[in-house]
Parts: sequence; C-alpha cells; structure tokens
Amino acid sequence: MAKMALMSKTEVVWIDAFAPEKRIFVGRSYLMLKRMMDLTIVFLALPIWGLVYLMIALVIVITSPGAPALFTQLRTGKGGKRFHMYKFRSMVPNAEELKEKYAHLNELQWPDFKITNDPRVTKIGRILRKTSLDELPQLINVIKGEMSLVGPRPTSFGSETYKLWQTERLDVMPGLTGLWQIMGRAQLEFDDRLRLDIAYIERASIWLDINILFRTVAAVFKQKGAH
Repeated sequence: MAKMALMSKTEVVWIDAFAPEKRIFVGRSYLMLKRMMDLTIVFLALPIWGLVYLMIALVIVITSPGAPALFTQLRTGKGGKRFHMYKFRSMVPNAEELKEKYAHLNELQWPDFKITNDPRVTKIGRILRKTSLDELPQLINVIKGEMSLVGPRPTSFGSETYKLWQTERLDVMPGLTGLWQIMGRAQLEFDDRLRLDIAYIERASIWLDINILFRTVAAVFKQKGAH
C-alpha cells in the first residue's frame, strides 16, 4: 500500500474496481489480447485519424515552411530499449538546443522538463497540445509494436538514469495514455508518477485498459471545454 499513498481513497477504489484480483487473461494471453485490441482500434479508426493526420501535417508545413511536420525523439521502451517516438512538431525547430537556455524555468525535477507557457511552443503547437493531437503520430509507434494504447509514458532519458525500484515500469510496453494522465497528475515529479504506473502494472487487465481509454477521451474533451 506504500506505493498507493499518493492516491486518494476514491482513486484506489476506482482502480481496484476495474482490476479484480481474479483476472481471466494474465501473462502471455493478456499481452496477446492487448496487442489485438490495440491494432483493432487503430485500424478501425484509420479513416478518421488518417485524415486528421494529413490535415494537421499540412497546416504545420504551411505555417512553418522548411521545417518537418513530425518530430522524433528517442524514448525508453520495454526492457530499456530505446526507440524513436513520433509527435507532431509543436515547437520551434531548434527546441532541443534551447532547453539549456530555458533550464532555469523548468518546473519539474531534472531530467524531467516542463515549462508552463513554454516559449518554444508555436501558435499551432499550443492548439495541438491543448487538444492532445500532437500525440496522434504515436499510433504509428503502436502499429510498429513499440508502444501500446495504454501503459506508462516512455521517458526521454535512458534506463541508466533509473533507480533500481523504478525499473519495474520497464517490464511493460509504454503507452499513449496511462493512469496518472486520466487522474490529472501531470504536475507530479517522476517518482510520484511512477508509483501510479506501478499501480497500473500490478493491476493490468483488459477491462482496466478499456476504462482508461474511455476516461482519456473524456479528459481530453473536458480539457478542451475548460479553456
């Protein structure tokens, strides 16, 4: 229960309600079903997200001529393996180089990096981030088998930066969304977010994944309506 200390009683009850102790699918059968669910959802929704993808890419190219629409960044996946994660470019082309310049504005503990109203973000980038559409290209990572729809968010820093107890999150495939995203915990430090990731890993089930996906969609629309 020590790992659950940061969650409210309501949150603990919600997680346990959708992750019963006796799960029908565990181990390899759960992973196979999870992969099938990922691919089924992605390909069934392809006509919709594919069109949105092309429209966003076109807008980025028009508003930022000479710069690529996609931004790739090395992230840490299952087993500590590094892979290229895709996002729509929401920042100026030299954003990574500007990290050092704006390091004093970092609101999280290094190596995490987050700035409210980040000066590196473009106008179209602010809209993409507000709607979470900048994450849309990660569906390509899902198709490639580097990510899942649900799981811990992959870190930009390597596994050598992790403490021993933190490496439990590397036992599973990273995801587009996870437990701490739907619980509004984006401002938590890495250690605290990781405890929520571990809570998910230890209770992972198809039913829990489905509920996280539905709550993610609801959270995105709620966020859009709040601005």
